[in-house]
Amino acid sequence: MLERENGPEGRAVRALVVEDDASINDVICSTLGGSGFLCTPAYSGTEARLLIERDSFDLVVCDLMLPGMPGEEIVSLIRKRSAVPILVTSAKAQVVDRVALLRMGADDYLVKPFDLDELVARVEALLRRSKHPTAGISDSEDLPASIYGKWTLFEDARRLEAAGKPIKLTRTEFDIVAALMRHPRKVFTKRELYREVWHEDAAVEEKAVNTHVSNIRAKLKGTGTESYIETVWGIGFKLAEIE
Repeated sequence: MLERENGPEGRAVRALVVEDDASINDVICSTLGGSGFLCTPAYSGTEARLLIERDSFDLVVCDLMLPGMPGEEIVSLIRKRSAVPILVTSAKAQVVDRVALLRMGADDYLVKPFDLDELVARVEALLRRSKHPTAGISDSEDLPASIYGKWTLFEDARRLEAAGKPIKLTRTEFDIVAALMRHPRKVFTKRELYREVWHEDAAVEEKAVNTHVSNIRAKLKGTGTESYIETVWGIGFKLAEIE
C-alpha cells in the first residue's frame, strides 16, 4: 500500500476510522488507503475507545450512531486527550446537530451519504491546517511569537497564551485566532475567514463560524481577553482595538 509521507517525523498519516457498518468502514479505509493513508478500522465505540487509549493517530473519521459508546462521547474523549483532527460522518443533517458537534470539538462534519472524493478533499484540508505538530512540548522561549495585547501566539508550536495562561484550542479555533492576528486591522467577512482557515473557497455556514468564535471566547473567559475578538454586525469579525 502506498503510504502518505506527511505525518509527524515523515511517517505515514495514521487514520482511525470509526464506523459500525462494515461495508462503509471498508469503503472509507480503501478510499483513504488508496490516497496514501494508513487506516485502522474500529466497528464500535468501545473498540475505538480502546484504540485511542493505547495508540496515537493523526486523524479520526467518526460516525455518531455506534454500539457500545456513541460517537459524541468518542469526540469528547479524543478532544480531552489531544488536538488530533476529527471529521464526523453522520446521517444527521440538521444544522443544530452540526453545531453541537463543533462545540464538542469536531473539526468538520460530513453528511451521509457523501461523495468519496469530497471525503478525501475534506480530510486533506484538515491535515493541511493541522501541519502535524509533534506530540512533544516545545520550549516557547525559543520560538518566534506574535503579541497582541495580553495574547502571545506561537504559530510553530500552535500555542496561544492569554494573560500568561495557556489556552487549549482545537485546530480550527487556533487557525481562526492566527488568521485574525496576522491581519489585526482587517475586518473579516465570514466567507473570508472560512477561506483563510479552511484554505478553500466554498459556501460557508455562518453558524459554524459563529460557533468556533463562541468557543474561543468561552475558553478565554477568566483571562480578561475574551473581548479581543470583536463582532462587526452584518459583516464578520475583527480584532478589537486595545490600548
